[in-house]
Amino acid sequence: MSKITNEQTQAFREAFEKNPKQVALQRGVVKNGIRASAENIQTHVENTPVFSVDLATGKVANQKQSGRCWMFAALNTFRHKMLTTFQLKDFELSQNYTFFWDKYEKANYFYENILNTAEQAASSREVAFLLQTPQQDGGQWDMIVSLFQKYGVVPKSVMPESSNSSNSRDLNNYLNKLLRKHAVLLRQMVAEQATAEEIQTNREAMLQEVYNLLTISLGTPPESFDFEYRDEEKNYHLEQGLTPQSFYEKYVGVNLDEYVSIINAPTEDKPFMKSYTVDMLGNVVGGKQVKYLNLEMAEFKALAVKQLEQGESVWFGCDVGQSSTRDSGIMALDAYDVDDLFDVDLTMTKAERLDHGESLMTHAMVLTGVDLIEDQAKKWKVENSWGEKVGEKGFFVMSDEWMDEYTYQIVVRKEFLTAEQLAAFEAEPIVLAPWDPMGALA
Repeated sequence: MSKITNEQTQAFREAFEKNPKQVALQRGVVKNGIRASAENIQTHVENTPVFSVDLATGKVANQKQSGRCWMFAALNTFRHKMLTTFQLKDFELSQNYTFFWDKYEKANYFYENILNTAEQAASSREVAFLLQTPQQDGGQWDMIVSLFQKYGVVPKSVMPESSNSSNSRDLNNYLNKLLRKHAVLLRQMVAEQATAEEIQTNREAMLQEVYNLLTISLGTPPESFDFEYRDEEKNYHLEQGLTPQSFYEKYVGVNLDEYVSIINAPTEDKPFMKSYTVDMLGNVVGGKQVKYLNLEMAEFKALAVKQLEQGESVWFGCDVGQSSTRDSGIMALDAYDVDDLFDVDLTMTKAERLDHGESLMTHAMVLTGVDLIEDQAKKWKVENSWGEKVGEKGFFVMSDEWMDEYTYQIVVRKEFLTAEQLAAFEAEPIVLAPWDPMGALA
């Protein structure tokens, strides 16, 4: 062991104070903060919000104080299509409706995992992983597909936001308390050799408690409704007696089975051109399996460009907090000169960051444009879900270099994949551990 001695610390202090540059930097950083002191203004010049491919999207949405970016991003891709097809203006689909069913299904998925691991000690890594966060707001593309295919969607006017969907901290806190209590009871029943029928009866009673908690907190999801609106030409429209499923079929009409998740994870344990899934990751029991195809970055980006050029936006997941300016909406590797500020070298490869816990997918957004110069992407237009007060009215600019380092997942139509890529995706997936960084929830 190597202890820190007082003599070492004194020597470090003396060396610091003898360096006038560091002392000057200290004054600025102490007063203004690290990011404000390190921000590189030149990056704003290099990442202007002008793109050769720029899709029409309407106004951005706002997930507020919740972790629902993945469902906002998915619903936004539907909204883009609906705005054009039906000449809608300032229209949104209900995020609260999808939020309700996600929480409900995640509770049941949690029960399934708890029962499957009931004979393990509570201190085992798998059980401890489950109990650490029984459910949360985040998710992945295939999880949202499971919800849409089972429950459909509704307009925001039919099930508007609630206090607890816009600020989900308390809801998550109490729902997780309830689920941990249910885990105790389920594990006890298995230990006491209860019958399958007894376990199922108690599980249904537990799910009723979850349903009640969610209904009180978020409202009751509609089973049928009328859709009334005026289009941009001021024409009046009314359709009565819709269900969430029939609304999806008529007004969204996207065949979600035609989309695949592509990841870029350049780590040794994940060879390219292989498909992957994550153990114990999902929300709907019996729903769509979470599955990805791992591709090199050049192929990854080429697929995104193809879909944008066909006029369709792209759901994507990234590590949004890395080298990005929230207020101005710039995502660029040189957004902050932190290395120069502290005279350190923070450089790591993408693989090193994934392997050592420095980065993973934290946020999902939508690619709505790309700037192509001589067929090469230089920067990307990003629709966020943080409202209009950040970025350029809610839109961000992502440099192509930032895309390389901090973007991990896109969702594209199967038709853009080569035959070899599609065969690799459809192969039996390699199962990753529940805590693998590719299982991170955006």
